[in-house]
Amino acid sequence: MELEGELPADELDLSGVDEVIHARKPLHYRLEAQKLDASILVQGRLEISLDCECVRCLKPFSYKLELTDWACHLPLEGDEKVVVTNDSIDLTPYVREDILLGFPQHPLCKAECRGLPRQATGQKMKISGTKQSKQSPAAWAELNKLKL
Repeated sequence: MELEGELPADELDLSGVDEVIHARKPLHYRLEAQKLDASILVQGRLEISLDCECVRCLKPFSYKLELTDWACHLPLEGDEKVVVTNDSIDLTPYVREDILLGFPQHPLCKAECRGLPRQATGQKMKISGTKQSKQSPAAWAELNKLKL
């Protein structure tokens, strides 16, 4: 059996999983399911476009997650058998898990992204040697008073 279509992102329940990755667009799938002895083998292609924020510069960008050789083996018997309802099986948990595993670890808008631009801080404050030396001994003097 061949299956092709879209699954709304809401049905994958991917919201709130990652702060910088958001699944708002539908999942496109092209799958083939075949019955083997006491199991079902589903294989094909999964594709979803993710809205990401660069972890270095916070710039929004789109990331296309493609699982080109996706496969799922579903047993019909035994301890881990899947629930068959009206001759259908819910693949959503299996698809969700593999999409989460495919999320980018540290999404970058470009590999060479240098991060947020540095702002000029104006004049650098100079610490006078006398002021620093007065604070340091006072701190040590207080520590020396401790009787351990």
